[in-house]
Parts: sequence; C-alpha cells; structure tokens
Amino acid sequence: MSEPPAKLVSAPDAEFTALLGSIRACRICHDTPSFGGPLPHEPRPVIQAAPQARICIVGQAPGTRVHASGRPFTDASGDRLRDWLGIGEADFYDPEKVALIPMGFCFPGNDAKGGDLPPRRECAPAWHEAVFAHLPNIELMLLIGQYAQRQYLERSDTSTGLTGTVQEWRKIYHRSATPRTIPLPHPSWRNSGWLKQNTWFEAELLPVLRADITGLLG
Repeated sequence: MSEPPAKLVSAPDAEFTALLGSIRACRICHDTPSFGGPLPHEPRPVIQAAPQARICIVGQAPGTRVHASGRPFTDASGDRLRDWLGIGEADFYDPEKVALIPMGFCFPGNDAKGGDLPPRRECAPAWHEAVFAHLPNIELMLLIGQYAQRQYLERSDTSTGLTGTVQEWRKIYHRSATPRTIPLPHPSWRNSGWLKQNTWFEAELLPVLRADITGLLG
C-alpha cells in the first residue's frame, strides 16, 4: 500500500509546471520499458492538476478517445463519472478544482479481445510521488478501479475484489479527515450490469459523494 498524499508545502507553480512538462514528454514505457514490451504506439501522457486542487481523481488509464483528444474522460465514461459527481464540465476540467491523475498516463493499447490493456506499471512509481508532493490542498480523493485502490488503500481493503472494496466505502471514507477517500467502480458502460446488481451504490454512496463535492466546490 502506498501512503496517501500528505499535506506538504506547495512548491512554486513554475516548478510544478516543469513537472507536468516532464510528464507530458515522458517516453519511459515506449523507449525503456520495465514491465513487458514497449508501448505499441507513440506516447501521449494525459494528466490534469494544479496545486490549488481540492479534489483528486485517481483513474485507470486513457482510452482511445482520450488518447486522441489529449483530455481526460472525453468519452461516455466521463459523462457517467460527471453524473456520479454531480458536476458539469466547467468544474470538472478546472485543474484548480479537480486533479485527474491516472495510474497510467498513456493509453496502454488493446488486448486480443479489443479491450484496454491494464495501465502501464512504469507511470505511478515514476511520477505519482512527485505530483502529490505538489498537491497540498487535496481534501477528497476518489480511487477509480482496482489498480488505484490497490495502490492507495490498505491490503485488507482490497483483498475481496472491487465489489468488496466499494462496499466498504463508509469505513474507508471515515478513516481519515484529510484526504477523505472513496473507492469507486470504473464508470465504463461495461459496468452497467454491476450498477444494476448493486443498487446501494447510487442510493447510498453517491448522495454522500455529491454532498462532499458540493461543499468543496462551494
């Protein structure tokens, strides 16, 4: 388990801008991969963040549409996620309000069945610690999917799989005042069946999530 982002003194914006520039120019998984073969296409790292952000969403990895646009969640998953959060695109795409930090910054490619491969494993060890060190104001952290949850939650929280983890959202949410943390399933259409089977998610978790976000965005 990685430690959650701590309250640190923010470095000057110029330093953070330089860090984002380094991330967006990153070619580690293409040129010097540490886990398996190289990225099968030219890298296009996608990230949104600013030191003022109070909400952080740790996602999975860009899909094909996000790879093409260079902007996080510009797809149907993004529409569903914003509906879950109860916010519009103006707030969602304001880096001073919402940081969007995937486990893998580049689209990882497709598997044999046409689905997305897992996030590249080079990204989080190379960049996450440095990014979070520049985000001292995060009060709410949303962990989308098992990769983010395994990275930032205790092992006991994730031992029963995604459903078990999300079912324990109250315990996880109330564990720490800052940052408060909520695990979420991926908002992909592939999880529509999961949402129908787990009606408590929309009935119980989402109202708490939306109220917290409304309070943070003021």
